[in-house]
Amino acid sequence: MEEERSPPPLKNCYWVLRHGRSVPNEIGLIVSHKSNGTLPQHGLAEGGFVQAKAAGEIFLKQLEEHGSFKNVAICSSPFTRTMETANCVAEVLKRAYENLEIKVLDELRERYFGPALELQSHLHYAEIWEIDARNPLVGPEGGESVADVAKRVAAVIPQLELQHEGYAILLVSHGDTLQILQTITKAAEVSRIKTDSEEYVSILSQHRKFALLTGELRRLA
Repeated sequence: MEEERSPPPLKNCYWVLRHGRSVPNEIGLIVSHKSNGTLPQHGLAEGGFVQAKAAGEIFLKQLEEHGSFKNVAICSSPFTRTMETANCVAEVLKRAYENLEIKVLDELRERYFGPALELQSHLHYAEIWEIDARNPLVGPEGGESVADVAKRVAAVIPQLELQHEGYAILLVSHGDTLQILQTITKAAEVSRIKTDSEEYVSILSQHRKFALLTGELRRLA
């Protein structure tokens, strides 16, 4: 039987950043559909801008300590709260990196929780995460399951690996989206797991252990 090969080493280094505290966070509202998430009123709260700038300073410090990155790329979800976060970080990084641009990746958008929960109380998140823990292949009615999100975010890093080499790349996105991205990335570091296997389903069900606070920066790979 042929041995499964480990994934090839990455050509870039990746960080993830959850958006700063947003207006929907402040008022306890689920805003997960792109048509709502890109509205200006669903951007960052005042404290979110502070968090985003602080994350930018932390990221810049880490890049300076690393010392080997000549190029940096920022990729963001198209939602207002993530774009505003990415812009805050970019303003900080421009002190050291010129011509820095933000690339919008639709794959990094928020997990859609379905029409019944859209613009409803964020207290429903607990119900969704209970479902995720039982069966990550099942999502809220009309919304995305963990597996659905995993399928779309799994394309992000391979896509960027084809486009860049030797970059520090920051992915600015949302809580569930980044939890799921971290889950599948860490699983890939261990071994090649078939996406239709019971082991993969079990791994997806544990995505909450990679939770991020608003404005939290974390090294991914």
